Amino acid sequence: MAEVGGDPQPARVFAHPGELIAAVGQVLGESAWLQVDQTRIDRFADATLDHQWVHVDAERARHGPFGACIAHGFLTLALVNFFLPQIVRIDGARLGVNYGCDKIRFPAPVRVGARLRGVGQLLRAEAFEGGVQAWIRVTVDIDGESKPGCVADTISRYYL
Repeated sequence: MAEVGGDPQPARVFAHPGELIAAVGQVLGESAWLQVDQTRIDRFADATLDHQWVHVDAERARHGPFGACIAHGFLTLALVNFFLPQIVRIDGARLGVNYGCDKIRFPAPVRVGARLRGVGQLLRAEAFEGGVQAWIRVTVDIDGESKPGCVADTISRYYL
């Protein structure tokens, strides 16, 4: 399976969800690197029934617009759930849930074999009855590329 590695910063730890409000605007940190191999892409294609040739046919993709197979945009987005807990940890919450995303973009293709990492920035945080809702932008960097593979403005709810 794909390699995970690198020397990420340790997750930014908040002792209580309410501490997020004072940290708005701050970069939270970065995850470890994760290599996206063809096996991961093929398994995602199987799970989503999206077997478009640009993802799964190496011979045809080599002659296509990207010169190789590329990961599905939604695979890259799904990896945000792998990166986010490496970037930030909220102690003192009894539960944290994915509430959705405000905006998602895929600025650059993620070619098979690419190494990715997530970098998080806290955009906004607001208290609600029973917890705190946080908007965290996760930028999925592609090692050696100038543009990211994904930028997702995630929304998480942390319940007290």
